[in-house]
Amino acid sequence: MSPTGYREYRAPGLACAWTAALPPDAEPFVQRVVPDGCVDLIWSDAGILVAGPDTGPVPATVRPGEAMVAVRFRPGTAPPVLGVPADAIRDGRLPLRELWGAEADRLAGTVADAGDRRAALVAAVLDRMPPPDPLVPAVVAALERASVRDVADELGIGERQLRRRSLAAFGYGPKTLQRVLRFQRALGLVRAGRTRADAAYAAGYADQAHFAHEVRDLAGEPLRNLLGATA
Repeated sequence: MSPTGYREYRAPGLACAWTAALPPDAEPFVQRVVPDGCVDLIWSDAGILVAGPDTGPVPATVRPGEAMVAVRFRPGTAPPVLGVPADAIRDGRLPLRELWGAEADRLAGTVADAGDRRAALVAAVLDRMPPPDPLVPAVVAALERASVRDVADELGIGERQLRRRSLAAFGYGPKTLQRVLRFQRALGLVRAGRTRADAAYAAGYADQAHFAHEVRDLAGEPLRNLLGATA
């Protein structure tokens, strides 16, 4: 458990749901959010915020007395729900009402009044999710083992079309998406107990120094600091 009381929960069809809160007498807590290819919808008393996808580290503040519930979309799955391409919200933090208008306020009220706010938000989001675009998981899986050119060939589309569709689905071009996915894969391996050298090799980095450089570039701090982060 982090100082914010941050917890993640399984949510079928989503990356996860999560909650965070601080008691009224606590000090404000700032945590570093690093790129993961995901988009979050975050409910608080102020309304519902849309966050990401990010290309670099973003500070997130939890204030005393604040409670949040949120859902995290898997990479590429948020745009059909939000109604905008992912590159329109890249590196963004904006009220959902800017996308949904009064419907966002109604959803915020429904969540606020629910006995289980997390369940209410998850149910509302899942109710809006269409069947997944088969290209999305195919791109994610292929970029874990192949170059962008090979991925385009494998999927039977041109590199320009792959870039256009990747920007709309993920908020990134395929090369950036590949970097973010590789970074998260290596980070997960280290957190699971693998050595940094082993994690770098398994994730596809040239060596441990390459991994360390990418961590600094994407997270804005050394790996040893990032591993001590609470989110």
